[in-house]
Amino acid sequence: MVEMTHMTNSPHEHFYGLGIAPQFLQVLEKAKFHTPTPIQQKAIPLAIEGKDVVGIAQTGTGKTFAFGIPMMQRLAQKSGLGLVLVPTRELAVQVEKSLHFLNPKMKMAVLIGGASMEHQIQSLRQHPRILVATPGRLIDHMRQGYVSLREVMILVLDEADRMLDMGFAPQIQVILKSIPKDRQTLFFSATMSPEVMRLTATHMKLPTQVEIAKSGTVAEKVTQEVFVVHKDSKRKLLEKVLIQYGGTILLFVRTKIGAQKLTRYVRGLGQNAAEIHSDRSFGQRREALEGFKSGKYRILVATDVAARGLDVSGIELVINYDLPDDSENYVHRIGRTGRAGNPGHAISFATPDQGKDVRDIESIMRTALPVSQHPEIPSESFVAQAPQRVFSSNKGRRRRMLR
Repeated sequence: MVEMTHMTNSPHEHFYGLGIAPQFLQVLEKAKFHTPTPIQQKAIPLAIEGKDVVGIAQTGTGKTFAFGIPMMQRLAQKSGLGLVLVPTRELAVQVEKSLHFLNPKMKMAVLIGGASMEHQIQSLRQHPRILVATPGRLIDHMRQGYVSLREVMILVLDEADRMLDMGFAPQIQVILKSIPKDRQTLFFSATMSPEVMRLTATHMKLPTQVEIAKSGTVAEKVTQEVFVVHKDSKRKLLEKVLIQYGGTILLFVRTKIGAQKLTRYVRGLGQNAAEIHSDRSFGQRREALEGFKSGKYRILVATDVAARGLDVSGIELVINYDLPDDSENYVHRIGRTGRAGNPGHAISFATPDQGKDVRDIESIMRTALPVSQHPEIPSESFVAQAPQRVFSSNKGRRRRMLR
């Protein structure tokens, strides 16, 4: 049975009063973090009390601090390990960085594929208090006897729905069987899918569910539009959009080959661009991400490996050059912009035969996507689409809202 706690987006006035120890309050104050996000406001007190928590919140809402502060505070009070499971290497590095910020003295080990096994073994021999791991690499270390989970007292599953979507359910089950049942469990997820519900029902003790936005909800300040064009017109439309927007841009494509080709095309336009997908080594992916953060690359071309766990502030625009195979990934993709209450924009390119795909996205978000036209690019209509309502936008462009 799950106790439900629904929240508005009105944050608490300060981190004081949430049960946070002075050590962490000082760190937050020094870094000028004054106001907790809604998920932090509700989840932190419950987790500090030792309760099992299911946190449903979109990316970019401060979930890492929501579990990181309680986990580190409780580990400072008693012996045992903290284990954070994440779906991707990039998210593991990001989580470790955030936890290190909270308490640089607490030893941690990051266990991820694509990185040096020997270096990770050396980290494990330093007796870390927190393990941040992807499921496959953690099991590799378990099977070789380098790590035991018998001392885990706090388990965090970050982006639980994403891990299940990526097929990690069997590995998660193996890991859960190796962890003491007498533990605290914290699940954080953007959606409460049936798979996540089954996992929480089986492996959690009367958890409190904290939901700060319904599944499929997009950040309030993210505006969206879709252009309906033939496939052959996509590159020309992209060129026009890249001229119109001068800030950082995250450009999503469906396939690894598509990412490689589009990166070459964008560079041919004179743009600084990098690519990130599963065919790139961990070092290459990290260089691309760090270069994107630092401004070395204005454009990052990515497959859905970057749809979640990519924490880059100030992304002006997300472009869905290809619509995602899974409609729910649309929400996670555009969640890369408009983070932490900042404004953002998302543009999607759809072909005439993708009307159903757009309607599926609209159904998840419970809103219609404005359809825009570019004055220099021929626009099309969806095949066998529903009737449309025509109105004028504030910019004077003709837009159509899908029914």
